Parts: sequence; C-alpha cells; structure tokens
Amino acid sequence: MQKLEQWASKHNLRRLELTVVTGNEAGLSLYKKMGFEIEGTKRDSLFIDGEYLDEYYLSKLL
Repeated sequence: MQKLEQWASKHNLRRLELTVVTGNEAGLSLYKKMGFEIEGTKRDSLFIDGEYLDEYYLSKLL
C-alpha cells in the first residue's frame, strides 16, 4: 500500500478508493489503520455462496 501511495502522489492523484465486504473485519481493520475512511455502504452488491453481501466504500485523501 505504501508503494501505491507513493506512485499515486508522484502522478498527482489526490484520492484512493477501495471497497471491502462488510463482514471482512481483518481487511476493514487494515484499511482503517492505513488511513482509509468509510464513505458509504453499497447494499446487496455482491452475490457470494448463495447470499447477497454488502460492501463498504472507503477512500483516503493524499
């Protein structure tokens, strides 16, 4: 992630975005530690193993 941020800054990007399944506690914790913030929830956005799952939209301003 640090290399990504360095690359983004070098190319004058102001914002990074990602999504994560709401039940992915480990992933969500990692992204928050890296400075990402939840901007919203996309409900029933994925259909995995026979069930609909929500996703969080996260972003980080550089």
